[in-house]
Amino acid sequence: QYFTLLVCFLHIEHSDFPTGRNMLRDWVAIESDSSNVQKRPELHRMMETVAQKLRLMGGTVQLVDIGEQELPDGQTLELPKVVTAQFGNVSSKHTVCIYGHVDVQPAKLEDGWATDPYNLTEINGNLYGRGASDNKAPVLAWIHAVEAYQALSMDLPVNVKFVIEGMEETGSNGLDAMIMAQRDTFFSEVDYIIISDCGWLSRRPALTYGTRGNCYFFAEVQDLHSGVYGGTVIEPMTDLIGILDTLISPSGKILIPGIREAVAPLSDEEWKMYQDIQFDMDNYKNKIGVNQLMYSNKVDLLAHMWRYPTVSIHGIEGAFSDPGSKTVIPAKVTAKFSIRQVPDMDPAMVKKQVTDYLHSVFAKRRSPNKLKVTMVIGAKPWLADTHHPLYEAGKAAIKRVFNTDPDLIREGGTIPIARTFQDVTGKSIIMMPIGGFDDGLHSQNEKMSRYNYIEGTKLFIAYLNEVSQIKRTSV
Repeated sequence: QYFTLLVCFLHIEHSDFPTGRNMLRDWVAIESDSSNVQKRPELHRMMETVAQKLRLMGGTVQLVDIGEQELPDGQTLELPKVVTAQFGNVSSKHTVCIYGHVDVQPAKLEDGWATDPYNLTEINGNLYGRGASDNKAPVLAWIHAVEAYQALSMDLPVNVKFVIEGMEETGSNGLDAMIMAQRDTFFSEVDYIIISDCGWLSRRPALTYGTRGNCYFFAEVQDLHSGVYGGTVIEPMTDLIGILDTLISPSGKILIPGIREAVAPLSDEEWKMYQDIQFDMDNYKNKIGVNQLMYSNKVDLLAHMWRYPTVSIHGIEGAFSDPGSKTVIPAKVTAKFSIRQVPDMDPAMVKKQVTDYLHSVFAKRRSPNKLKVTMVIGAKPWLADTHHPLYEAGKAAIKRVFNTDPDLIREGGTIPIARTFQDVTGKSIIMMPIGGFDDGLHSQNEKMSRYNYIEGTKLFIAYLNEVSQIKRTSV
């Protein structure tokens, strides 16, 4: 076992990286921006490129049609196909399914990039380019892990399946339906699902075991008047600002009854886990560009970032926001805000709590205007058991490659695909990131370090081997 891993590691270290870097350069060069319909041909090319790579490796590959996307103007556009692939079909072995995506966020040189975002550039050991860390290099690292076994004529220790999509950055259109449709076929023999679409918290490797959900609301206030009646009618904007002010206190406390009471209490074990995590609050402040944080100690900060709900107000539609001055009084304004979900909150209950609360607050204003509250997203949180054999295997693989124990972390954002996989397939899931804490996902100068790319590939090789050791009774 150890000899096999050592040989694979040496192969990656000395033979495969130049090829891997060139492949990443080719992938980054494809402007697979899923938010720009003008670049949809590039997105189709990206999916075909992935499929062709997996075919050349001998995988059983399919490009799965997931339908069309309806645009705001009523037109429809073909969605990029989902790539599925399979390597190995030995019934006595575990089967893992690796999820990833190869679409990217928008990027332009004039946005503040130091290099061309679609020309992978190596500077001081870092590989700069849009999608380098999110999520093209991690997808390629998994491919390289399979290739390492193949190049050395070694059997894969587990059967490996891939699900690679091209619409993650815009909501994974069509993917939920595809997973549901293939639950009893492609996913039926899958034992474990691995997601590497996240990053470390510090320089220490990490395993991610939870993400927050999200309830996104529209609160619309409307009357039938215009700016010429200022001073004689109650303005919708005044009502809207008034009710938004009742959502959260200046110290960050959510004021909606029932929200905080639904949160699972922080256990002693979880508190200790947070205490042991490598996290520098001063570095964090510098990274996000603030002088003061809402909490003064590491445990409170991480807990409120990961395992407590938060309210965020995102904007107001219908309000005047252009440069200059204008005295118009909008007749209809719509606030957009969200509440991050954590265990044991239920989106259906949160919808009722928010709607009832805002209507009660609005009623006290005795306004003749009309309030309408709508929940447009109700994504549940995802939480895994860090003592599950899947995570024990992850800890062992990280120890093998990095000679350290991992941080066990959560994500403050929402990765809906994890909950979808859990609810639809019922399979156990692990999030195993290789991206660095300073990779700049979604921002200018996104990068993946050469070190993380190589060592991350070794981690995936080791992890496949560790998963193969899990006893069948633990599935």
